[in-house]
Amino acid sequence: MMLKKKERRVPVGKRPDQMEYQRLSFQQALDFAIYAKRAEGLRERTLKDYEKHFGYFTKWLNENYSELEFVDEITTTIVRDYINYQRYDARRYKGHKFIDAEKQRIGLTDTTINIRLRTLKAIFNQLCRDRLIEINPLENINLLKQDIDLTNGLTDEEVKAILSQPNQKDYVGFRDYVAIVTMLDSGLRIQELLGLKVPDIDFQSRFITIPADRSKNRKPRLVPISTYVSKLILQLVSENKQHFSTDRIFMSCFGEPLGANQFNKRLKYYGEKAGISGKKLTGHVYRHTWAKNMTLNGIDPFSLQKMGGWADIRTVRRYIQMDTEDLRKSHDEYSPVNKLLTRRGRV
Repeated sequence: MMLKKKERRVPVGKRPDQMEYQRLSFQQALDFAIYAKRAEGLRERTLKDYEKHFGYFTKWLNENYSELEFVDEITTTIVRDYINYQRYDARRYKGHKFIDAEKQRIGLTDTTINIRLRTLKAIFNQLCRDRLIEINPLENINLLKQDIDLTNGLTDEEVKAILSQPNQKDYVGFRDYVAIVTMLDSGLRIQELLGLKVPDIDFQSRFITIPADRSKNRKPRLVPISTYVSKLILQLVSENKQHFSTDRIFMSCFGEPLGANQFNKRLKYYGEKAGISGKKLTGHVYRHTWAKNMTLNGIDPFSLQKMGGWADIRTVRRYIQMDTEDLRKSHDEYSPVNKLLTRRGRV
């Protein structure tokens, strides 16, 4: 006997195509979506991004489609218009308190646009699942195709130049040096690094524990570190204890927590001092550099995935793109022609 498919229950006397949907303002739609996502356990930082990115969208709607009042009036065509605006007309840092937007280029990066699109997709998908809207205007909207960046890591010479910049006789300089070396040794995300506390590190076994509440994918993991880095961290901890009572490892000279934006500015500062240009000198670049060098030094991809905390092996491949010099070295080392031929000619 065939089982009947479970049908959606509807009020008596109503067909599915006769269902009535409550009309929601933009703010009401956002509130409903955030309420649902908070119940699912999303972090407050993620929910703040929902508010921020949806705010960019609704501000643009108010400026260009002022006649719209309800979220169900948004169409796929309007969303595509918004994407084109971001690509060709939006000015970077518009409305920023400290950055002069007039001196910035026109058009947002594909990465920025995709981040905002993912947020909008998540919000409208939630509204559809909760039957708060009938049609999802982002259902047929795809993320932008992005070119793979083959310059997403630092060379050995660039790393050496950067490491020579911090003044290790100064507390801030030594702290920055230890942080940079730790990233290059462990591949920690910048938020994971700055959130480290003394109990998170087993200095005997030389393992860092990243707890689930501080891991991006909500899974705890163990990250090994070298003896050199272990000694550097111990030295920084010892210096911290002379001035502060907190067990945080990386902090400001006043004992306050370091923010990711604040530390990324320090990384950019050292990169510029080292004469490096054409690369985004953020904590993410150091994670790329770690992954790439671990791969070139012979680590298997599954061990790299476990240490780096990636849920999908496909993500690992994005982090280990090799530049032309690395490809040349790999080819020359493993080419069957070089193996089968001698200097005198064919064997």
